[in-house]
Amino acid sequence: MTAPAATLTWAQLRDIKCAELEGAADGWGRASNRADAGRDRIEKQLLAGLRESQHGAAADAAVGRLRRMGRNLQYVYTECGLIRTALNSLAHEMRVQQTVLRRALEDAEALKFTVHADGSVTYPAGGAGLVDGAPLPGGTARVTTAPGVFPASGLVAPNPNAAKAQDIADRVAKAVRTASEIDWRFTRVLRRLKAEEGLTVPDRTWTDAAGDAAAVRVAARGYLKSRIPRDATPAARREWWEHLTDEQREEYLAVYPDQIGNLDGIPSLVRDTANRDNLQLLIGKLEGRDDETSQVRLAGLREIDRQLAAGGQAGDPRMYLLGVGDEGNGRAIVAFGNPDTAKNVATYVPGLNTSLDLEFAKGDLKRARDTAIGARYLDSSTSTVAWLGYDAPQTPDWLNSLDVAGDARAEKGGELLNGFMGGISATNDNRDPHLTVIGHSYGSRTVGAATQFEGGIPGADEIVLVGSPGVGVDHAKDLGVGADHVFVGAAENDVVTKIPSKQQTVIGAIGLAVGGPVAGGALGEISDQGDDDLWFGRDPASRAFGAQRFQVNEGPRLVSGGGLSLDAHSDYFVSDPKRDTVSAHNIALVVAGRADKLKTEEYR
Repeated sequence: MTAPAATLTWAQLRDIKCAELEGAADGWGRASNRADAGRDRIEKQLLAGLRESQHGAAADAAVGRLRRMGRNLQYVYTECGLIRTALNSLAHEMRVQQTVLRRALEDAEALKFTVHADGSVTYPAGGAGLVDGAPLPGGTARVTTAPGVFPASGLVAPNPNAAKAQDIADRVAKAVRTASEIDWRFTRVLRRLKAEEGLTVPDRTWTDAAGDAAAVRVAARGYLKSRIPRDATPAARREWWEHLTDEQREEYLAVYPDQIGNLDGIPSLVRDTANRDNLQLLIGKLEGRDDETSQVRLAGLREIDRQLAAGGQAGDPRMYLLGVGDEGNGRAIVAFGNPDTAKNVATYVPGLNTSLDLEFAKGDLKRARDTAIGARYLDSSTSTVAWLGYDAPQTPDWLNSLDVAGDARAEKGGELLNGFMGGISATNDNRDPHLTVIGHSYGSRTVGAATQFEGGIPGADEIVLVGSPGVGVDHAKDLGVGADHVFVGAAENDVVTKIPSKQQTVIGAIGLAVGGPVAGGALGEISDQGDDDLWFGRDPASRAFGAQRFQVNEGPRLVSGGGLSLDAHSDYFVSDPKRDTVSAHNIALVVAGRADKLKTEEYR
C-alpha cells in the first residue's frame, strides 16, 4: 500500500509543535510506568505474601484474580509504551523534516526570494544577457519531478537565481512530501493501538499486541532500532545501556523487548522484564496457528509462563527469563537466582533432542532449578541457568542429515554460548565471580567447541561434563580452565558415553562386512587399542583425558525386564531423595566452589 499524495503545506509543517507530541508521549509513558509498577507490586509483594500466609480455596481464588490483574496491567504497560514510542518517533521524524524546511526558507530569505503558499519560489532579476548585457528578468521556480532540473534557456545565459530558486522549491517540496508520508504512516499505526472494551485481556488481545508491536517497529524504524549495539562486546552493550536515559530505556523495552531481552551484556533484571513481555507477545503470535511446530512451542512457552507466574515454592530461587525466541528450534534461557548478584553462577547446556517444548520447560528447567537449590545449601549466593541458546540436534535429523553426528551445531552453539558467558561476566556485580559451565550429552560437545575460540569461555572457572560422547579435544588441559577444574560424570549404563569412535565404527563396519561379527569387533578393538576414544574424541571419563571423574548412579540398564530404557543418560541431575542423588550432589559441590569435597570415581 503506497502513501497518499502530500496533504500538508509547508506552513503547516513549519508550525507543527513537536514538543506537544513529546509531551503527550510522556503522558503515555507515565501511564505505562504506573501499570508496570502495579504489576511489579502484585508479583513481588501481594502474590508472595498470599502464598506464604494464606491457604485454601479463598486464597487460591484471590491468587487467580491477582494474576489476572497483573496480566491486564502488563498489557496496559505494553500498549501505552507502544503509543509513547510511536508519538516520540513521529516527533523525531517530523523535527528532521522541519529542519530541512527551515534551512530552505532561511536560504530563500537570505537571497530575498519569496516562497509562496504552494511551494513555488519567486526570484529577482540577475546575471547578464549575452547580447546586450542587461540583467535577466526574474521569475518563479515551481516543483519539478527531478530536483535541480529547470528549463534550458537557449542562447541566453540563465539567470543564476533560477537554479537557486529551483533548488529551494525542490527542497521545500521534498520536506513536505516526506512529512506527509510520515504523518500517514503513524496515523495508521496509532489508529490500530486500540484495546477491546472491558476489563479482561483474552489471548487474542495479546495476538493483536504482537501485531501492534511489529507495526510500531516498522513505523519507528529509524528512531530506535539502528542504535542497538548488536555487534558490540557484552561489556560495551552494558555501558551503552547504562548511559541511556530512563525514557530511552523504557522505549526500548516497550518496542524491542525481543532485542533487549536477548542481548548479552544487558543486566539480568532488564532482560527478565523485557522477556516476560516478549513471552506474552510470542504466545499471542503463535495462538491460533495449527501447525505442529507452533503448537509444540506454544506448549513450552505456556509452561514457562505458568512457572514464572507461580513463582515457585517459598524459599525457591527467583526465576529470571534471560532469553526467549522462536527462531530455529526455539530459544529459552532461564535462571534460578539472579546471575548478576550471585557469587556462583552455573550455566547448564542441554544436548540431543532439546528444543523449546514442554519437555524442556518441565525437565531441563527442573535440572537447573534442582542444581541451584542443591548448590545454595552450600553457598546461598548461587544462580543456575538453563541455556537453550542454540539449535541442538534432533533425533529426526538422523533421517535427513548428519547434524547429530557432526560438529557444525556445536561450533555455532559454542560461539553463541561464549557470547552469553561474556554477558554474564560483564553484568555480574562481584569482582571475581565463580562461573561453571555444565555440558550434558551433545551439550558437552558444544561446551568443548566454545573453549576452542580465542580466549576460551569468558570467565569460566570450572567445566562439568556429563553423559558426554566426547568434547572434541583429547585432554582436559585443552579446555582452557586447567585439567584440575574439569569434572566428568559417566554412568556405567549410559550408552552415549560409550559410543565408539568414528575410526572404530568405520573399520569395524569393514570387518563386519568381510568376516562377520567377530572380525568386526576385533578390527574395531585394534583401531582403538586403548578403548578410550569416543565419537567426538577421547573419552572424558578415561585416565588419558585427565579430568576429575566423580561418582554417579550407574543408572538402569539399556535392556531389562521393563524393556528398553535410556534413563541412565538423563539421571545425572536427579534430586529425588528416594533415589541415588550422588551425581546431583557432586555437581552442586562444583557449582558452589566446593569441589574438594567431591566423591571421586575410578577412570575407565
